[in-house]
Amino acid sequence: MSETLPRPQRSESFPVGALLAVTGGFLDAYTYLSRDRVFANAQTGNMVLLGLRLSEGRWVEALHYLIPIFAFAAGVLLAELIQSAYKKSRAFHWRQLVLAIEFFILLVIGFVPDGAWNPYVNIAVSFVCALQVESFRTMHGLAYATTMCTGNLRSGTEQLFFYLKSHSKRHLTAAFKYYAIIAVFILGATAGVFGTNALSERAVWIPCALLVLVFLLLRKSAREEA
Repeated sequence: MSETLPRPQRSESFPVGALLAVTGGFLDAYTYLSRDRVFANAQTGNMVLLGLRLSEGRWVEALHYLIPIFAFAAGVLLAELIQSAYKKSRAFHWRQLVLAIEFFILLVIGFVPDGAWNPYVNIAVSFVCALQVESFRTMHGLAYATTMCTGNLRSGTEQLFFYLKSHSKRHLTAAFKYYAIIAVFILGATAGVFGTNALSERAVWIPCALLVLVFLLLRKSAREEA
C-alpha cells in the first residue's frame, strides 16, 4: 500500500509564490523609478551605505539608511506576532491578515505624490517586503524568497548541481521551481517599469491587485497551518 503524501498547503503553492514574486519585482522597479532610485526590498545595500556614512562621520545621512533597516526588522517582528496570535484561528488564515496589512499600506502609498515623502514611502515598502518575506518562506517544502533573488539563485543552482551528480528528477524539479520564481520576479520588474511609466506613483495599486488574488487563493486555507 503506497504512502499517502500530505496535501501541500495553499500558502506553499507555486501560484502563490509566483504572484508574490511578481509583486516583489514590481515593487523594486517601482521604488527605483518613482521613489528616488531606491531598491527597498532588500537591506544589504542600505547596510553598506550605512557603514560608508558612519566611516565618513556623516551621522545624519547614516540615520537615513538606518531607518529602513529598522522598518524591515519591525516587519519581521510583526509577521511573527501575527503568526503567534492567529496561527490556530479557524476564522481566517493568519497569512491573510499579513496580506491585508500589505494591501492597505500599498494602497495608501498610491496616494502619496512623488517628492518629499519618498523616503517615508521607501521605509513603508521595506516594512511591507519584510512582512511578505517572513510570512511566505517555503514553496513545496523549499526555502525561498519572493522579494529578492540571490538566495533563490544559489539554491536553484545548488539543486541543479545535485541533479547533474545524482540524476534525481527531484533535484531537477526543485531547480526548475527556483529558476521559475526568479523568472517571474524579473517579469514583475519589467511590468513595474511599464506600470510606473504609465501610472507614476499610482502604479503601486497593481501589486495591490496581485495581493488580493493571493488573499483569495488562501481563503480556504484557514484550517491549514505550517
